[in-house]
Amino acid sequence: MSVPTPAPAAEAPPGQPRKAATAAWIGSALEYYDFFIYGSAAALIFPKVFFDSSDPATATLLSLATFGVAYAARPVGALFLGHVGDRLGRKKIMVFTLILMGLSTFLIGCLPTRAQVGGLAPVLLVLCRVLQGISAAGEQASASSMTLEHAPPGRRGFFTSFTLSGTQGGQLIATLVFIAVAQLPEDQLLSWGWRVPFWLSVAVAVVGYGIRRRLRETPAFSRQAATEGVVRLPLVVLLREHWADVLRVIAGALIASVSTIFTVWALAYATSDAVGMSRTSMLWVGALANLVALAAIPLWATLSDRIGRRPVYLIGAVGSAAAMAGYLWAISTGSYPLTLALGIIAFGIVYSAANGVWPAFYGEMFATRVRLSGMAIGTQIGFAVAGFAVTFAAEIAGPGGDDWPAVALFTAALCIPPTLAALTARETHTTPTELLGEHPNRNESHPETVSA
Repeated sequence: MSVPTPAPAAEAPPGQPRKAATAAWIGSALEYYDFFIYGSAAALIFPKVFFDSSDPATATLLSLATFGVAYAARPVGALFLGHVGDRLGRKKIMVFTLILMGLSTFLIGCLPTRAQVGGLAPVLLVLCRVLQGISAAGEQASASSMTLEHAPPGRRGFFTSFTLSGTQGGQLIATLVFIAVAQLPEDQLLSWGWRVPFWLSVAVAVVGYGIRRRLRETPAFSRQAATEGVVRLPLVVLLREHWADVLRVIAGALIASVSTIFTVWALAYATSDAVGMSRTSMLWVGALANLVALAAIPLWATLSDRIGRRPVYLIGAVGSAAAMAGYLWAISTGSYPLTLALGIIAFGIVYSAANGVWPAFYGEMFATRVRLSGMAIGTQIGFAVAGFAVTFAAEIAGPGGDDWPAVALFTAALCIPPTLAALTARETHTTPTELLGEHPNRNESHPETVSA
């Protein structure tokens, strides 16, 4: 059955693509500031505050497991938020996720410790972490859909990359905040200092809400709702018409394991007794790597607008396997200059190739009517595995936590599915926005749609 030729997508109002990109950058930066301060705290603080510090190895393992809990909650949040976003629009999800993340992060800063309430403390921590995961499930998918559908022809890679450069900005801010609080004396850091970064999420939510509430809905979604109507059950259409692309996105999303291992496990390893680097020096590695990533991400994305998504993504996926092995080796030597240099190369440059391109690469696999669902569900299932990569790495590293070659091989193995996903995907960087994700077997009568 032939695909009906859709009318050209409506043009975005003047200046709206830049506003969408700015809203995605700032909102994602603020959202992922919240998310990444948890990662730093899980590696450095929570083993002593929420778990039994008499057994440091087990306490660290349990703390890193709570980092992965949010990733387990993400697929559930993706099912709900993807459905709502494809029914009611991208803007509503962008505002909701920001408020939920700000609230849950603020509550973490208010939690009682294990010394105060015993085993209830880690339970409350996990509950707040679940709320963070639900929020993050819709954040990147809605922001990426918003910027992609607002972007002018031939610039979708560049504009959607602002979502991911925003996450790097949020991680940079989170790292700088923890560098500041890490200077406190140990007793003050463990009693109240660690709470300050979480309390700042109130400002995060207020600023982000003010930015996102003024953003217009995308022309592509507005046209879809006005002409064909929105899909009644996006998941049904998604699995019937795009099941192979959903599997590709799940496999591709495993590339996030590089980020979680770099951000959390490598930090814990470098500051352990096995290596003995200081907290502050290692936090600066992350800060400078993220600073470089802020410049590298839009450059890689612009290159993908010229030569295609697949080759740039493959540079990041294949290169990260080797680059992360070099970074972990550098940590094992105890040489800080070497660790800093290879950390910037691995995370700031090489990983940024895949990280900056995936919002456009994944989003272009799906039609407008199911784009948010497809991106949210696919990425969050993959991210769920990536989140627990930290816990698996801690187990693989052995009782002493210093078997870095095993962790390097584990990281390289997790880069194989993203590589295969890219090799089997369509190249879409020149496809018009209104034709993205269309398939010959699409039902022309649209029985699944309802009027907006």
